[in-house]
Formats: sequence, structure tokens, C-alpha cells
Amino acid sequence: MIVDDKIGPVTACSGDDVQKLYKYCQEKNFAIPAINVTSSSTVVAALEAARDTKSPIILQVSQGGGAFFAGKGVSNTKQEASIGGSIAAAHYIRSVAPLYSIPVVLHTDHCAKKLLPWLDGMLEADEAYFKLHGEPLFSSHMIDLSEEEKEWNISTTAKYLKRAAPMKQWLEMEIGITGGEEDGVNNEAVDNNSLYTQPEDIYEIYSTLLKISPYFSIAAAFGNVHGFSEAISYGVVKVNLDTDLQWAYLTGIRDYVLSKKEYLATQVGNPHGKGEPNKKYYDPRVWVREGEKTMSARVKEALQDFNTAGQL
Repeated sequence: MIVDDKIGPVTACSGDDVQKLYKYCQEKNFAIPAINVTSSSTVVAALEAARDTKSPIILQVSQGGGAFFAGKGVSNTKQEASIGGSIAAAHYIRSVAPLYSIPVVLHTDHCAKKLLPWLDGMLEADEAYFKLHGEPLFSSHMIDLSEEEKEWNISTTAKYLKRAAPMKQWLEMEIGITGGEEDGVNNEAVDNNSLYTQPEDIYEIYSTLLKISPYFSIAAAFGNVHGFSEAISYGVVKVNLDTDLQWAYLTGIRDYVLSKKEYLATQVGNPHGKGEPNKKYYDPRVWVREGEKTMSARVKEALQDFNTAGQL
């Protein structure tokens, strides 16, 4: 994937390609935004931004995002919607990403202890895909047991890395507490001194996991926003983006609806006449596209901020 010191297009990077990409990030001092996607529309917005700025991109599905991809009307009592929706998202991304000619890391977001059945279901899909294609369906997964005891966190992560290792699948793990609120976990009242991962913990994790596989990374806490701007210079290669993009997506649709309200109040009838049809205004392909445009613009901004733009 990296030829003559430049990144080439690889859809759904896996194994050595993921490792080479992250090492390249460190060498060139940039990080890749990891974009939470919940629909084909948000996937398109992110891919467009990466293509237009000549950037690699990480597309990630959360447990809730996977369930939404499957449909909010589907039962999720045993994580079946989250599993099925995440797998569907992965296949969709694999189908359309080649059209954008950029490297894509296909990732899944925070998986806490209570969500491990979700990860188990996706790993089953990875193993089935690997038997057919020689690579896992997903490039990587994130297991986040940072709320648990450190020893259990490390041993459980090691167990999952052993499962992923034969596929050369990347596994991201988290240690330490992130300030504020993230994925329903509220640490706003936590003392600032607790918001930093201890170096000895990182060394213990690294030493344990390296014996199993080289395909892993550690999400360490660097403060209430992970201290990303400075952390990139220390080797951080991935930055999660979600909340800002949700807002950006909404603003495009909101502004369109407000500007066209006289055409959206009724199916027929607008300032041009009582019998004039409004289909070209309320067609979802019109107003959904406005959300894609504003989300894509925000992703482009992040790609510039993290020095990702122009790396292809």
C-alpha cells in the first residue's frame, strides 16, 4: 500500500497494511480522523471528504450505530441488530469505497464489557470472511474495558487478540479514563489527576500483547479531550470524531428546510401557485444530500487540522 514513500489506495486495509499506514502516520506526523458512520449517507459524506482532500480515512461503526444501520425497529436484546447492522455497514463500505480510490480502515468503536457479545458476533463474521478471502471483514476492532480492573482488562484483551491474530486483524484497546461524557459513560466529576494513563500501565499492556501479535494499538487517556493536538506529535495516529459531525449533518438539513419552508408545508402548492407540486423539494435525495454536504465539509476541516490532507 505504501510505495515510494506515498500511500496508495487500498479498500478496507488489513494486517500489514494497517500497521504500515499507522507507522507512516507517525513518520509524517499526522493522524487519521475516525468517523462514526450510522448510515450509507454518512459513509458517503466521509468518503467524499477524504477523496477530495487526498486523505486516508477511518470509518467506524459503534454498537448503537450498527443497530441503527439495521433499523431501529429491530430487536437488539441479544445484540443481533448491532451485529447484523455492523456487518451490513462493512459490506456496504467494501462495495462503494473502491469508487473513491482512497485507503479506508474499516473499524468498530468502543466495545465495553456488556457489549462483548456484539464483538463476538462480528468476529464470527470476520472469521467466515477470512476463510473465503484471506482477510477479515473488518480491518480492526476496539475493545474498551477501561471501566474494569486493569488486570481483567489486559487479560481479556489478550484473549481477543489471540482470536484476531491468525487473521492479522488489528485490535485497539483502551486504558485510563476519558474526561467528560463518552458513549453514555459520564466522567465529568473525575479529578483531573485521574485523566492520564500511567506509563507503567502502558508498558505492561505493550509487553503482554506484543507476545501475541504486533497488530494492536493502545488508546491512552491524555486529559479531558485526550490532548489530541499535542498527542499527535508523540505518535497518536487516530482521532475519533462523532459529536461535531452529528451537528454538521443536521445543519445542512436544518438550513435547507428553513429556506424552503414554503415549499415543504404541503405536498402541492407553493408561492408559484396552489397547484404547483413540491416533489423536487421534499424528495429525500435533495434534503439528505444537504446534510451530506455540511458533514463532508466538517470532515475536510478535521483532515486539515490533523495534517491528513494531501498525504496520498
